[in-house]
Amino acid sequence: MQEQKNNDEGQAEARRILDRINRESDPDHGMVARGFERAKNHLSAADADQADAIEVWGTRIGRVLGLVLVAAAILWLLSYLGKPT
Repeated sequence: MQEQKNNDEGQAEARRILDRINRESDPDHGMVARGFERAKNHLSAADADQADAIEVWGTRIGRVLGLVLVAAAILWLLSYLGKPT
Protein backbone atom coordinates (compact mmCIF):
# COMPACT_ATOMS: atom_id res chain seq x y z
CA MET A 1 0.00 0.00 0.00
CA GLN A 2 2.73 2.45 1.00
CA GLU A 3 4.77 1.51 -2.07
CA GLN A 4 1.79 2.24 -4.35
CA LYS A 5 1.30 5.65 -2.67
CA ASN A 6 4.98 6.54 -3.12
CA ASN A 7 4.83 5.43 -6.76
CA ASP A 8 1.74 7.61 -7.39
CA GLU A 9 3.40 10.62 -5.74
CA GLY A 10 6.52 10.10 -7.85
CA GLN A 11 4.50 9.90 -11.03
CA ALA A 12 2.53 13.03 -10.13
CA GLU A 13 5.76 14.94 -9.46
CA ALA A 14 7.25 13.70 -12.73
CA ARG A 15 4.16 14.95 -14.59
CA ARG A 16 4.45 18.36 -12.89
CA ILE A 17 8.12 18.59 -13.85
CA LEU A 18 7.42 17.61 -17.46
CA ASP A 19 4.54 20.11 -17.67
CA ARG A 20 6.77 22.89 -16.35
CA ILE A 21 9.54 22.03 -18.82
CA ASN A 22 7.00 22.01 -21.63
CA ARG A 23 5.62 25.43 -20.60
CA GLU A 24 9.09 26.97 -20.27
CA SER A 25 10.35 25.60 -23.57
CA ASP A 26 7.26 26.73 -25.49
CA PRO A 27 8.33 29.78 -27.54
CA ASP A 28 4.97 31.47 -27.00
CA HIS A 29 5.18 31.19 -23.21
CA GLY A 30 8.92 31.16 -22.47
CA MET A 31 10.82 33.67 -20.39
CA VAL A 32 12.35 35.37 -23.41
CA ALA A 33 8.99 35.66 -25.16
CA ARG A 34 7.44 37.17 -22.03
CA GLY A 35 10.32 39.64 -21.79
CA PHE A 36 9.91 40.73 -25.39
CA GLU A 37 6.15 41.03 -24.91
CA ARG A 38 6.64 43.23 -21.83
CA ALA A 39 9.14 45.44 -23.69
CA LYS A 40 6.77 45.75 -26.66
CA ASN A 41 3.88 46.68 -24.39
CA HIS A 42 6.04 49.22 -22.57
CA LEU A 43 7.28 50.93 -25.71
CA SER A 44 3.84 50.97 -27.32
CA ALA A 45 2.36 52.64 -24.20
CA ALA A 46 -0.12 49.86 -23.50
CA ASP A 47 -0.40 51.13 -19.92
CA ALA A 48 -1.36 54.68 -20.95
CA ASP A 49 -4.97 55.86 -21.18
CA GLN A 50 -5.96 54.64 -24.65
CA ALA A 51 -8.81 57.16 -24.83
CA ASP A 52 -6.31 60.05 -24.76
CA ALA A 53 -4.38 59.95 -28.05
CA ILE A 54 -1.98 62.71 -27.03
CA GLU A 55 -0.99 60.85 -23.87
CA VAL A 56 -0.47 57.63 -25.81
CA TRP A 57 1.72 59.24 -28.49
CA GLY A 58 3.61 61.36 -25.96
CA THR A 59 4.37 58.27 -23.89
CA ARG A 60 5.47 56.33 -26.97
CA ILE A 61 7.73 59.15 -28.19
CA GLY A 62 9.25 59.65 -24.75
CA ARG A 63 9.97 55.97 -24.24
CA VAL A 64 11.49 55.51 -27.70
CA LEU A 65 13.66 58.62 -27.22
CA GLY A 66 14.78 57.26 -23.86
CA LEU A 67 15.70 53.94 -25.46
CA VAL A 68 17.66 55.73 -28.22
CA LEU A 69 19.53 57.86 -25.67
CA VAL A 70 20.45 54.82 -23.56
CA ALA A 71 21.68 52.96 -26.66
CA ALA A 72 23.74 56.00 -27.72
CA ALA A 73 25.25 56.31 -24.23
CA ILE A 74 26.18 52.62 -24.21
CA LEU A 75 27.78 52.88 -27.65
CA TRP A 76 29.70 56.00 -26.61
CA LEU A 77 30.91 54.27 -23.43
CA LEU A 78 32.03 51.19 -25.35
CA SER A 79 33.89 53.30 -27.90
CA TYR A 80 35.48 55.36 -25.11
CA LEU A 81 36.65 52.27 -23.25
CA GLY A 82 37.90 50.69 -26.48
CA LYS A 83 40.29 53.54 -27.34
CA PRO A 84 43.95 52.80 -26.73
CA THR A 85 45.61 55.11 -24.25
